[in-house]
Amino acid sequence: MQPQCTTSREDRKIVRIAVTDHSVTSRTVAQHIESVTHHSVSARTIRHRLQQSGLSARRPLLGLPLRQNHRRLRSQWCDERKMWAAEWNQVVFTDDSRICPQHHDGWIRVWRHRGERILNSCKVRIAGTLNSQCYISEVLEPVVLPCLQGLATAIFQQDNAQPHLARIVQRFFVNHQIELLPWPARSPDLSPIENMWSMVAQRLTQITPPAAIPDQLWQHVEAAWSAVPQ
Repeated sequence: MQPQCTTSREDRKIVRIAVTDHSVTSRTVAQHIESVTHHSVSARTIRHRLQQSGLSARRPLLGLPLRQNHRRLRSQWCDERKMWAAEWNQVVFTDDSRICPQHHDGWIRVWRHRGERILNSCKVRIAGTLNSQCYISEVLEPVVLPCLQGLATAIFQQDNAQPHLARIVQRFFVNHQIELLPWPARSPDLSPIENMWSMVAQRLTQITPPAAIPDQLWQHVEAAWSAVPQ
């Protein structure tokens, strides 16, 4: 059996670093241990020691802090529409999402034990970053406008992302007489498409091998979207 390259004292130090700063990377911990012990320790060894202590690297729980005014406006928004029934059939919901070619998406992970999670066909491909002009030229003009014009009555929903609220975008809506659904701040959870993105992301992780180029990734996204049952 290969001898363990860290002592029990060093193992306790590794765990203490991770629980003090939950977002610290295994490579950073390895560098710290090496600077103290003067012998090389790999990031893989650090991950193994943390996993032995019950810690796993997981995505942090993301949540938008809601102040009292945010809560009031969200409640008011819901109260004003709690009697809606057929009206919801007129709403055209939209949302955008970042999709990366590889499963690793650049998000940080946090080291935590199990149960600690709550501690403190209308698809448009956009390459790069979405800005207000791109939103008009690649989304609103070629996709949204024809869609809305083909409906007897329609209410367009969008969130409060900065490109959506730009003056040139608001002028576009006025000039084309597009009715907007008021949207309370910090309310992505009110959009049903958020659930769609979650299902698409789950299906993308099941497609092997992962996409190597953007065109292949888009094909996977279309396939995952189409596979979600009606």
